[in-house]
Amino acid sequence: MCAASFRLEPTTGKASMNSETDGFRAIDAKIASLGDWRGETLRRLRKLIIEADPDAVEEVKWRKVSNPMGVPTWSHAGIICTGETYKDKVKLTFARGAALADPSGLFNSSLTGGTRRAIDIGQGEKIDEEAFKALVREAVAVNLASKKR
Repeated sequence: MCAASFRLEPTTGKASMNSETDGFRAIDAKIASLGDWRGETLRRLRKLIIEADPDAVEEVKWRKVSNPMGVPTWSHAGIICTGETYKDKVKLTFARGAALADPSGLFNSSLTGGTRRAIDIGQGEKIDEEAFKALVREAVAVNLASKKR
């Protein structure tokens, strides 16, 4: 769960929570804490996600003792994807990846599951940025369509 921050509303003087800023700052902190190629890779992917969907909400979810900084998560009408970091890779897991067309073949992990699909990126590996942004936009479209049902 993301730590809450409060600010005073200029017109009312009342305290309000700013969870969007919290998510942004928490992801910044996660990236900074990595201090290596994984942080740079996550920073670059984050930029592409926001370029593809400027309305995406950034959050950090699933904080626990073994991962106190949590998992960066991008949402729009549902989770678009999560960004996990491991010693040897950065993993972007698309919550509804199995429902997405992937004509460029970006998905290379979690291919047998019925719901999710993932992209594992190792040190020095590049990703087709335009294909990645198209995948993000498609994930948003799938989320929005599922909300209309």
